[in-house]
Amino acid sequence: MKVLLINGSPKKGNTYRALEEVAHALNEQQVDTEIISIGPKAVQGCIGCGRCKELGHCAFQDDLMVEVQEKIKECDGLVVGTPVYYAGPNGSLCALLDRLFYSGGKYLQYKPAASVAVCRRGGASAAFDRLNKYFTISNMPVVSSQYWNSVHGKVPGDAEYDAEGLQCMRNLGRNMAWMLKNLPVQEAPTIDQFEERLQTDFIRR
Repeated sequence: MKVLLINGSPKKGNTYRALEEVAHALNEQQVDTEIISIGPKAVQGCIGCGRCKELGHCAFQDDLMVEVQEKIKECDGLVVGTPVYYAGPNGSLCALLDRLFYSGGKYLQYKPAASVAVCRRGGASAAFDRLNKYFTISNMPVVSSQYWNSVHGKVPGDAEYDAEGLQCMRNLGRNMAWMLKNLPVQEAPTIDQFEERLQTDFIRR
């Protein structure tokens, strides 16, 4: 079993440290992990071209997107971490996730997922909620902890002083491991096996 952790910060600071704590707890439960960072470069956002339906992958094949999409095919669980910017996730992270979930959602269905938000003072709950929405429209079980998955810190190293936050990260890792080990080992169904996907538009012409 393997869990992919995405560091949505352009820096290797408190968000990375929070994900490290999750990864350590997973490793202690014999679950392999890998942390991938989006880095400081600009990330292309989705332009709604729809070509991914024809190609089977995002039309923009930048290195970051290609790497992440290949890794989600192989992973059994996903953890996404972000710093808080204006009470929301990093825009570059959302640009990546928009493309990843739209073009590669079939590789994510039924895989346990969790989000982590790191803030100086406030806005963590709003960022946490925003990231969870990717999972809850993708048939992904959401993994919880003892409290909301947030850690506090302004400059690199501050996270070490948030004892409760780091404990939440450890429990999140343990809960992710528990879910991975206790979900039935069988091929997960797809929504198409039950009903044709319906969309209701509210504009009538």
